[in-house]
Amino acid sequence: MATMTGAVAAEAVTERRGDRDRAERIAALERALASRILVLDGAMGTMIQDHGLDEADYRGARFADHSAPQKGNNDLLSLTQPGIVRDIHAAYLAAGADIVETNTFNSTAIAMADYLMEDAVYDLNRASARIARAAVDAQTALTPERPRFVAGVLGPTNRTASISPDVNDPGSRNIDFDTLAAAYREAASGLLDGGADVLLIETVFDVLNCKAAIFAVETVLAERGARLPLMISGTITDASGRTLTGQTPEAFVNSIAHAEPLVVGLNCALGAAQLRPHIEEIARCSESYVGCHPNAGLPNAFGGY
Repeated sequence: MATMTGAVAAEAVTERRGDRDRAERIAALERALASRILVLDGAMGTMIQDHGLDEADYRGARFADHSAPQKGNNDLLSLTQPGIVRDIHAAYLAAGADIVETNTFNSTAIAMADYLMEDAVYDLNRASARIARAAVDAQTALTPERPRFVAGVLGPTNRTASISPDVNDPGSRNIDFDTLAAAYREAASGLLDGGADVLLIETVFDVLNCKAAIFAVETVLAERGARLPLMISGTITDASGRTLTGQTPEAFVNSIAHAEPLVVGLNCALGAAQLRPHIEEIARCSESYVGCHPNAGLPNAFGGY
């Protein structure tokens, strides 16, 4: 009993120290944003493509006998090829990135269902955040006057709560708010336990999905008595200047303003030149810092970029 009590006490001390370290990093992030433009890292998928990995590489030893094909499941590499993921983070940090994104764009039970990997979701998020944390801490140790930060990524999922998947049944839905919120809650828990400094809800094409993610994050933080800033990034899908569900940038900003995000912006789909006027609109109507990470390439006929 005495040993158990001592272990619990040691764990509590470690947890308090971790909370204090995270609070200091968040304060450093807010000071940096107030003083200069911060640089986010670049794409993860195209960097992974350059490694030419095969099915066995994706599976690794842990999932060698898994029943479903895994090639292309890039998030899984945080468990099976962590060295590759860390090297990619390190390369972006060496190139000047201030913030690196975790390798978790598809790490929700909803998206991982395509690979029958729902049971690995928490591990994926925690491992991805730990890998990014290690890379960031190593770079910060080299340049303590310029700390670097980890953004835990919550992607959009491959389903939308606002649009019917059946053109003949406009009222049909293949996902609901509660299911989305549960999936995001599990992912956010893993990212927090892995050491993320900020959570990035990105590539938002359906603000109802985004609201489920916001609700999930707020629930997890409230349960833990913790504070973590949010970055929220929508995506303009075409020249119409609207999200897939029809929102203008200003409408998007207004619909998520209740979350008081530290940063709000746009990513994906369009290149820098095409995205600029929409970013200007967000800058005009948002009280948050403004973020932008546009596409730099488009798919080719061979499945690459």
